[in-house]
Amino acid sequence: MKSDLKNIYNSLGISDEVAEFGEKTLESLKERFEKIDEIAEINQLKVLAALQKNQVSEACLHGTSGYGYNDMGREKLEAVYADIFHTEDALVRPQITCGTHALALALMSNLRPGDELLSPVGKPYDTLEEVIGIRPSKGSLAEYGVTYKQVDFLPDGGFDWDGIKAAVNEKTKLVTIQRSKGYQTRHTLSVSEIGELISFIKNIKSDVICMVDNCYGEFVETIEPSDVGADMCVGSLIKNPGGGLAPIGGYIAGKKSCVENAAYRLTSPGLGKEVGASLGILQSFYQGLFLSPTVTACALKSAIFGANIYEKLGFSVLPNSTEDRHDIIQAITFGRADAVEAFCRGIQAAAPIDSHVTPIPWDMPGYDAPVIMAAGAFVSGSSIELSADGPIKPPYAVYFQGGLTWPHGKFGILKSLQSLVDNGIVLW
Repeated sequence: MKSDLKNIYNSLGISDEVAEFGEKTLESLKERFEKIDEIAEINQLKVLAALQKNQVSEACLHGTSGYGYNDMGREKLEAVYADIFHTEDALVRPQITCGTHALALALMSNLRPGDELLSPVGKPYDTLEEVIGIRPSKGSLAEYGVTYKQVDFLPDGGFDWDGIKAAVNEKTKLVTIQRSKGYQTRHTLSVSEIGELISFIKNIKSDVICMVDNCYGEFVETIEPSDVGADMCVGSLIKNPGGGLAPIGGYIAGKKSCVENAAYRLTSPGLGKEVGASLGILQSFYQGLFLSPTVTACALKSAIFGANIYEKLGFSVLPNSTEDRHDIIQAITFGRADAVEAFCRGIQAAAPIDSHVTPIPWDMPGYDAPVIMAAGAFVSGSSIELSADGPIKPPYAVYFQGGLTWPHGKFGILKSLQSLVDNGIVLW
């Protein structure tokens, strides 16, 4: 390592041993990083082509107020998303407050009393449990008479094809497929695997709506779940597609009928997509989307670097150091609560915002155990920015993701390792 870079790392609290360990780890990653850059280039051109096709102009960057009638920028942005995802329509709004809200909106607008929701990929993300009614909550799908079935993965991590076939019945209206792992130690689904699952389900019941929770997966591959049969792709704008600039928002891209139902649920029957002021937010949405493929590539490099670092130290990592990536999340299982907390303190200390703050576990709404979150971000809660979190319960795994730039992602991983070293958890 060059002496000037080492000196800067030292001044930021990184020891020579940790810095050198990082540099040695990086030596073997050049080829993988080149492949990530290639995917980013393809996706960048895909976004650019959609912007140009829809003739986005400077006037599209200015927002509307009040009812938001005739909002050209909002309408073109939704057309751009539909083109990128190769769907009939899209709903992209700041009024969608988060990823959970986007998913709840897609589910509640396309399910009716007496319908059944099926998850063929095991337990959904924690916050969806209350949306569905697995854990009782006011306004859940269960309260409206929507039933729920779940088919877990097989012990080897594969789909339980027989179980799925048995679960699909005349009441099955919508199938929800979670691409990422959430707070679980299962593998993330590739777009190819999602396509295989959708094809299997559609062959059993062709009119079933297949929805994919695409959070953390956008632009990781060169195709999206909507390219392999998904009727709806749903996600948050403060993750990959917002590029770190979108301050709020979510999207639903899919079949026109599904998106229309969601729009009527978001606003009001009879109004749908025609209302919803964009205020002054459209430039951030457009520019964030434009930057998203490159930002996602930086997050992927950070995840791969972290996996290699911690696998070399003997910890269980998922995905492992050599696996292909299908989202930006990296899980590390420490097996002890103090290690999860020390890791998160290191990530927080590397942040550009609130680096002086110490994260501690707390009882977050929607979770069944205390959760610790490290996220010193420009946008509160933005997990495309370098962040880490995890529930304080067995197997004591931490999940980190993000990094708007690769140098910051690299520094964050080194800082997390330094925190573990300083706390006597990692011994050289």
